[in-house]
Amino acid sequence: MELARIILPVAAICLASAQAYAADSYPTLAVVDYVYGCMKANGETRAALENCSCSIDVIASIVPYERYEAAEAFKSLGLLTGERGVLFRQSAPARAALTELKRAQAEAEVRCF
Repeated sequence: MELARIILPVAAICLASAQAYAADSYPTLAVVDYVYGCMKANGETRAALENCSCSIDVIASIVPYERYEAAEAFKSLGLLTGERGVLFRQSAPARAALTELKRAQAEAEVRCF
């Protein structure tokens, strides 16, 4: 009886925490895409997998997914050559989004690598 009084509140807190995390977390595809690219850049080893997984977790704790997605879109579209890519490289929203992502990546580098 005593054990049940302890376990039930702890289980309820864990369940609520897991549900809140799931609602705010990045989609699995985004996480896998990041980790895959990170591992390609840092070696395809178990250590790289652990470091890259840590890295996306840190980024996710700093940048909400909607802003991460926008920054990745600006980064990708900024690769367009000539005038087509200028808007995605030099506009104020693009610079702000990319700066925020770079700061989160720098923090992840410090914490995980």
